[in-house]
Amino acid sequence: MGQHIHIPTSRTQCIGGYLAQPEGKPKGGIVVVQEIFGVTGHIRSVADRFAAAGYTAIAPAFFDHLESWLELDYDEVGMARGKALVYELGLDRPLEDVASAAESIASSGKVGVVGYCWGGTIALLSALRLGLPAVSYYGARNVPFLVEKPKAPAMFHFGEDDPSIPPEAVAQHREALPQMDVFTYPGAGHAFNRDGDAHYHEPSAKLAWQRTLAFFDQQLAGA
Repeated sequence: MGQHIHIPTSRTQCIGGYLAQPEGKPKGGIVVVQEIFGVTGHIRSVADRFAAAGYTAIAPAFFDHLESWLELDYDEVGMARGKALVYELGLDRPLEDVASAAESIASSGKVGVVGYCWGGTIALLSALRLGLPAVSYYGARNVPFLVEKPKAPAMFHFGEDDPSIPPEAVAQHREALPQMDVFTYPGAGHAFNRDGDAHYHEPSAKLAWQRTLAFFDQQLAGA
C-alpha cells in the first residue's frame, strides 16, 4: 500500500518518509511519528492501517538527519542506539519535520499527528506548538511540556503497567489538560500497540485504535 518518498524540510536537507494512500478521496492526513527505533516495519504497518481507514498517512524518517533510513532492532543494543540518536537529534528538528510532512499531504484535507513513545511526545508538541490535532501513545517525555497552552486538541493513551510512566505522571496530564481525553489500559505496559512484539497487548491496542480513529474522524473528517 505504501511507498518510500523524500520530504523537503525547512532546512537544506531532504529526509525520507513512508507514504500510504487510501483508496478514493482521503478523509484527511495523518503524520505517523516513530518510536526511537526508526521507521520500522511496525510504523509502516501503522501508516498502512490509517490509509485503510481512509487517511493519507506519512511517516517521516527523522534519523535521516544523522544516518539514512535507519531501522533499529527492538533489543538493548537498538534501544541504546535509539536513545543516543534522539538525544543528538533533539526536539526542534523533528517538530520542523512534522510540519514539513503535514504540508506535503495538505491536499488530503485537515492533518493530524499520532506518535508512539518518543514520538508520543513529538505528537504532543505538534498539538501544543503546531496546532495539529494529535494522539500521543505512552509519551514518557511529555510532562515537562504540560505547562504549555495547547493550540489543538490531543488524546493520550497509557498502559497502567508501564514502568517508565508512573501514575503520578498520568495524573499530571489530567490536571494540566482537563479538557483532553487521557486513557489508561489495565494489563498494558509500554509499547502495548507494537504488534508482533512481546510488549503487545491486544485488547488495549484494539480499544486505543478505536478511540484514536474516532478522534481523527471528529477532528479531521468532521464525522
